[in-house]
Amino acid sequence: MMTSRMFRFNSGDIVVTYEVKRCIHAEECVHGLPAAFDPKRKPWVDPEAAPANDIARVIERCPTGALQYERKDGGPQEAPPPTNRIRIAADGPLYLHGRVQVNGADGQTIVRDTRVALCRCGKSGLKPFCDGSHTKAGFKDAGAVPRPEVETAADKAEAGAMVVSCTADGPLAITGDFELMDARGAVVARGNVAWLCRCGGSGNKPFCDGTHKKNGFNAT
Repeated sequence: MMTSRMFRFNSGDIVVTYEVKRCIHAEECVHGLPAAFDPKRKPWVDPEAAPANDIARVIERCPTGALQYERKDGGPQEAPPPTNRIRIAADGPLYLHGRVQVNGADGQTIVRDTRVALCRCGKSGLKPFCDGSHTKAGFKDAGAVPRPEVETAADKAEAGAMVVSCTADGPLAITGDFELMDARGAVVARGNVAWLCRCGGSGNKPFCDGTHKKNGFNAT
């Protein structure tokens, strides 16, 4: 499992956790509920500043999974959506939402979560996860999908799960039912097999075209 520095913020109704390395400052929390999430304040998360329902609702908008919560008041815990989805961010990462399992090249599970952001610029220091390096690297891709290369085949994943397998120095292999969404939020393909670029060089983004073999991409 992936581990990094974790902060916990407690109230009588809810526990909020914040995993620093997974945060790329999408700021859904800051804009969605500034009373509870204020980066100018220390501590920046105050779970007592708003009702637990509101805090949970805003945390579920965090696309990276850096923010999580646990209800202590008997309220519902976060549940994955009925459909697994991969959304391409313009000039940014892949946002996965659903029953997500990410495996390393050795087959070991790195993380299981409902919200994950994966690098597609090739520059992240936290591969396969996005760390915001696409901004400094000047990564550009509009997030359009002119030719969907998504297959439908015998399900190779655990029932209901979308499994992301990182190939050594190569693409992300996706198995399990999912929808692929472009940067506008339109569903452009459905299937259960795809190979997605993570070196940043493919000429057929978001899909792999083998460019990683030429540009020396390294992600062991």
